[in-house]
Amino acid sequence: MKSKLRPVALLGRAMRSLLFRGPLCTSFEITRRCNARCRHCHLGVPVKDEKQASPERFGEICREIKPVAILVSGGEPLLRKDVEEVVAALADPAGPPYVAMTTNGWLLDKERYYRFRELGVDRFSISLDFPDERHDEFRRLPGLFKRIESLVDSLDGEGEKAINISCVLQKLNFRDMIEFAELGKEWGVRVNFSTYTPMRTGEEELLLSKEDVVELKDLVKEIMALKRVNKNIRTSDYVLGRIVEFFENGGIPDCRAGDRFLVVNPDGTLSPCGLIMTEYKTRAELIEGFTRNNTCSACYTSSRADSERPFKYLALDTISDF
Repeated sequence: MKSKLRPVALLGRAMRSLLFRGPLCTSFEITRRCNARCRHCHLGVPVKDEKQASPERFGEICREIKPVAILVSGGEPLLRKDVEEVVAALADPAGPPYVAMTTNGWLLDKERYYRFRELGVDRFSISLDFPDERHDEFRRLPGLFKRIESLVDSLDGEGEKAINISCVLQKLNFRDMIEFAELGKEWGVRVNFSTYTPMRTGEEELLLSKEDVVELKDLVKEIMALKRVNKNIRTSDYVLGRIVEFFENGGIPDCRAGDRFLVVNPDGTLSPCGLIMTEYKTRAELIEGFTRNNTCSACYTSSRADSERPFKYLALDTISDF
């Protein structure tokens, strides 16, 4: 059972991380295998003989770097046969880190949902590119939207649903922001927005034009107003404003990859983020070899956006999560 003092412990670790330059968020990409072939992603191709660290090794890394929050991600993390052991090695019911699992939802059902909640998953982040069956085509996984809807429906009457719908905004779906928010309210789940980047596939056609950004600004104002009513939109006002800035300026400078956030690869080595894959053995080597000279501005993913929030927003959002 989660401790009632856990929010205090999380904020305490966040303050320590900010003071001593520890990571706020670490994504444990436990496999690069995936059962989807998403249009905006470079993963999903078959991975032969993938070298995978043990659950115990992932636990050791987590205790070494002491992140405030972790993502159990991939690829599709539920494709790992020992994913339950991985979660158990990472989670601590008495304190940090906050544990989220990022999944496309295909392999998540009611039974597995509650099993992972017992093991320590605080929240599931389920990707959704459109608020309807257009999602299936974009992910190249027929029936996926209905499968997610069925999972959400199966949790009705079970109290709060520990699910975030994660929407990566791009040219084809940004006009659906209000529909995403309304769908989240109907389903009884939270909604989070982030930005598309062509760093994965080189597909710049999904970026917003100058005319699109004008529309986006108005939609973001509507979303900010809707937040006060529906209470289910997780993205902070600060991040929403930066999303507009990203598309308007073509990037966000001063990336803190390796510092505020980083990635643990399937084999236990480290990368600065999921878009720039490296094999550093320690975080010190990662900071020295990449972070100190990092000039990249080409993404504004959720991991980056959440980790680079000012402390005021970090504190308020952490408290609201509980």
